[in-house]
Amino acid sequence: MPVPVADHRTLLAAASLAIALLSAVGAQAKTPVVTILGDSLTAGYGLKAVDAIPAQLQARLKATGVNALVRAAGVSGDTSADGLARADFSIKPDTDLAVVMLGGNDLLQGIDPKITRANLTAIVRKMKARHIPVLLVGLKAPQAMGQGYARDFDAVTPIVGKAEGVRVYPDLLGKVALDRALNQGDGVHPNADGVKIVVQGLAAAVGSALNSIR
Repeated sequence: MPVPVADHRTLLAAASLAIALLSAVGAQAKTPVVTILGDSLTAGYGLKAVDAIPAQLQARLKATGVNALVRAAGVSGDTSADGLARADFSIKPDTDLAVVMLGGNDLLQGIDPKITRANLTAIVRKMKARHIPVLLVGLKAPQAMGQGYARDFDAVTPIVGKAEGVRVYPDLLGKVALDRALNQGDGVHPNADGVKIVVQGLAAAVGSALNSIR
């Protein structure tokens, strides 16, 4: 017996609704991807991969109820200029949030903060052109670099963040940077215990950024 036209329409409407619901569920179920564009701090210099910032950040996010995949895109020794040069291919298209964690080697090399600022600005604009939200992560310069340099360097991340309208986490290492017990022998890179402390604050910033784009 032929199905009445009205029934056909009802079935089509039900099918369309089911597809829409399945699509919505699929979108909600997608695990957000966080890519960290960085240097040795991201690459996990001197640490096992499980103890490095990317893995520990992912674990910390999960512990706070944020299910995310944290992808490391760190190269030891990279300056902000190096990061800019590879930003397009290091940050994959499926990235939901780009965490830009560069500047440490600029600091160690005494690079003019104006150059660092220009490089970070260019990276942010590349991501904005690709519709990828950005969290800029900064570092604090030691006073041994000179008060003027330290002041100018510390201001780089907040200035870029305000000018480009992106989120900023201005002091990655915090008190860890001043505690020998939480750093490796070089006094520059956090050890495994130091990383656990570092990611506590970073995870809160990343989690907030992810919540804002859902």
